[in-house]
Amino acid sequence: MRTFFKIVPLLVFVSHAALALDASDDLTKVRRIPPPGMPIGAEAKAELEKSVEAFGKEIDALKGELKDKKNLLELLPDVQIYFNAVHYALKYDEFFGPREFGKPGAPPKDVAVAKEAAIKREVATAKKMLDAGMERIKALRAGNAPWLTTVGASPRGYVSKIDGSVQPYVLVVPETFDPKADHPWRLDVWYHGRGEDLSEIKFLQTQKGEFVLKDGFVLLPYGRYCNANKFAGEVDTFEALDNIKKHYKIDNNRISVRGFSMGGASTWQIATHFPGMWAAANPGAGFAETPEFTHAFDPKNTGPKPTDFEVKLWHIYDSTYYAENLFNLPTVAYSGEKDGQKQAADIMAKTMKEYGLELKHVIGPDTQHKYEPKAKEEVAKLVDEIIAKGRNPYPTHIKFTTYTLRYNTSFWITIEGLEEHWKKARIDAKIEGDSIVATTENISDLSIAFTERATPFPHGAKITIDGQEVSLGAAGGQPLNQLYVEKVDKKWTCPGAQFAKGFVGNRRTNARLAKVHGLQGPIDDAFMDSFVMVAPTGTAINEKSGAWVKAEMAHAVDHWRKTYRGEARVVNDDQVSDEMFANSNLILWGDPSSNKILAKIVDKLPIKWEGKNVTVGAKSFSADHHVPALIYPNPLNPRRYVVVNSGFTFRENEYLNNAKQNAKLPDWAIFDIHEPATSRWPAKVVEADFFDENWAIKK
Repeated sequence: MRTFFKIVPLLVFVSHAALALDASDDLTKVRRIPPPGMPIGAEAKAELEKSVEAFGKEIDALKGELKDKKNLLELLPDVQIYFNAVHYALKYDEFFGPREFGKPGAPPKDVAVAKEAAIKREVATAKKMLDAGMERIKALRAGNAPWLTTVGASPRGYVSKIDGSVQPYVLVVPETFDPKADHPWRLDVWYHGRGEDLSEIKFLQTQKGEFVLKDGFVLLPYGRYCNANKFAGEVDTFEALDNIKKHYKIDNNRISVRGFSMGGASTWQIATHFPGMWAAANPGAGFAETPEFTHAFDPKNTGPKPTDFEVKLWHIYDSTYYAENLFNLPTVAYSGEKDGQKQAADIMAKTMKEYGLELKHVIGPDTQHKYEPKAKEEVAKLVDEIIAKGRNPYPTHIKFTTYTLRYNTSFWITIEGLEEHWKKARIDAKIEGDSIVATTENISDLSIAFTERATPFPHGAKITIDGQEVSLGAAGGQPLNQLYVEKVDKKWTCPGAQFAKGFVGNRRTNARLAKVHGLQGPIDDAFMDSFVMVAPTGTAINEKSGAWVKAEMAHAVDHWRKTYRGEARVVNDDQVSDEMFANSNLILWGDPSSNKILAKIVDKLPIKWEGKNVTVGAKSFSADHHVPALIYPNPLNPRRYVVVNSGFTFRENEYLNNAKQNAKLPDWAIFDIHEPATSRWPAKVVEADFFDENWAIKK
């Protein structure tokens, strides 16, 4: 359904497009992202560095002063965001002014004047950031946190589980907010557009999203910069939400996801992958999938075609594969009639139609990449009406599709096991009186949970899956709160001891090595939770591989900062603590000769270093110039990953186009390091594949 408004646009919405045009395998020809900042001059830099150093000492002192005041100490990230903003701008050359100084074609004198003025503004803004941080330090010392009750835009921060970094977000508090009010509040998540110069300093100046709520909060996630809220950028949304809920009473049934341009792409992704969490979705422009948006298979595209495993990995984020998941999520899309990124809503509408779903698509007439005013009013009205009704946390009919256990939950259904990853897995489940009736495809294990309210089945339920009634044994007739069922020899069974009273594990997590949620690969999955990079201290098998490992580890650390705005935790192989083993994914660099941790587990990995060879199944490769990369459950703690010789797997070329920021490698790969690193690959990939559902080499 499409609504047209024939009104002349009055509002200019500024947002960078989700793609860039320049690309090359040659690292020297790929445009740097983030771009270089402006030199601010030695004197200004020295002054700011002195202020940052003093500010850092104040933060350290405050930590000690608040050590016995947990409620105040947990607010320290709200101070640290200001320190980080200026510290990072100084350390990484990220004072960003206008793209051009003066009017186009201005004489050099005018350009110089404009540039000097821009530098002064940037330095002044940095000083204001430090002043704002100091004001918060004074308040915390006095036992106060006035920004928790201030209305309007409030920069906030939290400590990420992923890398221990302090990540910023902006919370817009409504004018109607009363901290004494007992009712829960509506919240909109607003995802920003592409901004290659969106430094922390620039982001913290954000005042509002596109839509201003009179009686609701708006969360503006940083999303760890400019990655379309993928991987660590995705986790940012949920960590920020958790942080907000510590201080404000948010209505879980009135949370929506919204955004424009790159933010529209983020909205498609978050909506289709987590359909049971939101009351409404409102994507504007952006992209929804990879192949059509990037013209990956266009005959006119003379670049390299994607490999088979890259195509499979599109199933992580491409929303077209997950379109049916909008069955229970009201969605209002917006596009400008003349916007090339209208393609996203068009292809989603087409895909949804294949599942019998109709997309509400508001189109701004005669409009490019921005909101048309009347169309914007219509979008706001439609979304407000949906939010007023709220989310139904327990719909009686669920349709849910996935291709990976990373995304496995919709409302009261959780897919616990797949028969084969990267093939379509689907469940259609209904509550019919005192029965649950479901049909499945490519699913081996699933659970049902009614945990937020009293069970709808106080006297038990009849469970029928794929036409087979599941025997509940001694658990039959008991109140149904949680249920785990598994397919054994093509027959669905229910472990009765895990029925009704909850369960802490199942055959997939306790009895055998198997892919489960959060331990299913591919390599990039390890960087969505706590990780530590482990550097080798020994001598490599050979000089070539040692040099390659050193360069690639340096690249991984550097690009974690550039892409995800955190500083990776790095330790030597003799510094890995028990806490790290227990709570973090270990990113091991080197080989069994150079890395002590790798030496301890190499005989328990499916890829072997034996003598002068690296062996995968029946194939062997000379260790003289071949290096493996892989992800695998840590043999010393199977509830966490080890990754060998890889950071996140997309590289500089993909930074130019957010739709290309996908996982590039599956569960394992063999590199021929005779060929140097490019903007796409760390070396030549000679073999790569996924492990099977039991983490074994596929035959």
